[in-house]
Amino acid sequence: MSEALGLRPHPAAPPYRGRTVPFPGVPPTATSRRAAPLLPAVAVVALLAVPSAPAGDGTAGSGGAADAASALLVLYCLVRVLRARARPLTRTAALVLGLPVLGVSVAVLTSDDAVAALPGMARHLQIFVLVPAALLLLVRDRWDFRFLGGSVVALALVQGAIGVVQYLTGTGASYRGEDIRAVGTFGPTDVMGMATVVAYGLVIAVGFALGATDRSPRGQRAAALVCAGLLTVPLVLSFSRGAWIATAVAVGLQLLLSGPRRAAVAVLTAGAVGVVLVGGLGLGSQLVTDRLGSIAEVTDAPDQSVTDRYTMWAAATDMWRTRPVTGVGLKGFPAHRDSHASLALSSGSDTAGAGLGFQRQPLLSPHNMYLLVLSEQGLLGVLTLVGGWAALLLRTLRGPRGARAARGAGTDCGLVVTGLLVWQLVDFGYADIGGPSTVLTAVMLGLAAAWALGGVQADVRPRAADPARNGTVGT
Repeated sequence: MSEALGLRPHPAAPPYRGRTVPFPGVPPTATSRRAAPLLPAVAVVALLAVPSAPAGDGTAGSGGAADAASALLVLYCLVRVLRARARPLTRTAALVLGLPVLGVSVAVLTSDDAVAALPGMARHLQIFVLVPAALLLLVRDRWDFRFLGGSVVALALVQGAIGVVQYLTGTGASYRGEDIRAVGTFGPTDVMGMATVVAYGLVIAVGFALGATDRSPRGQRAAALVCAGLLTVPLVLSFSRGAWIATAVAVGLQLLLSGPRRAAVAVLTAGAVGVVLVGGLGLGSQLVTDRLGSIAEVTDAPDQSVTDRYTMWAAATDMWRTRPVTGVGLKGFPAHRDSHASLALSSGSDTAGAGLGFQRQPLLSPHNMYLLVLSEQGLLGVLTLVGGWAALLLRTLRGPRGARAARGAGTDCGLVVTGLLVWQLVDFGYADIGGPSTVLTAVMLGLAAAWALGGVQADVRPRAADPARNGTVGT
């Protein structure tokens, strides 16, 4: 099964003249030349380590350094396409990535306040269209894929280390009256930020470890396993139930695809590590146990945060019933919330800690991406946006013909993409876009698009020629 996953029918690398540079043991100068075109994308990832101030309304806000870098990334790729004078995307790639444009545009046109909806349109296009398309153009081979994926793992390690220090020193976000919640540099207004970044890094590391073969870079499996183990700690200390569930589902699927024997060994190892961390070292054992138990108790004795979430879900569904095809318009949920929500909804959630004082954070979304799209963009938005994600996942899971010809090649990249897409699709049941960390979601979708639509080539490929000069990108 893993062979099929890692060996989509990518086109073979075109012949070229000159000396080949193998991936293991690449000279530093050659590595620099290969990495140079990816630096704009790496900058987007790296700048997520820069703390960003919350918005004036108490929300996490956006428009930070990473978002500005993503705009430069899109501009950089646009210039490359114009200089190459070639059709950058095939019809399939243009269709899958262009589908959200239709739903978003209609939602703006039918909105009660089209001007207020324009920022929402820009944000949706940035996350779901422009940045993924830019990475589809940039990521040309598996070396590029691993390099960019490795930068995400590095960011996750940095954010995770900060989160662990916050827990140990009591300088994190407030949780049950104590400032112990690991949030990294994202602060208490974006408590899901660090959890998302760390979960991405963990899923990528697991994919690289499980899919490593004799053809993979030397030491990939060992390094990836170490990173995955380290990232487990801050993920636990984030106390994010949604991230825990999404990570368990994604990693579980990766294990199944890599083979039942390896899956069994990994589960036993993970269980042993969990016993040591939580039981032996007492790493937040009682808090973690209580948080895990609350997952099953949300329907029996929900706290106010869960009640607010259920109430907003019901409000979003009610909004959709009023306008089932096009929804209430982008950025329309806050304006229509009170007229559709019951009295059980509170005025907001309390945030404190991690360098900020107490403040009330308004509830401006249903914390469910599917219901947010359904309420603001209607069925048209769901079909175009969620349909594109489903197309990426199906193309990733689709097995090739003649997989035996290149046994095991690229399995790690396929496992990474599968894990990331599944993680995102599950997590969107508990969260939606918003906050500085959202731009990393665009990067993950870009990696998925590059693998599923771009025909990522073998490891050995020269970096001198512009990819667009060889024809269209995509399959």
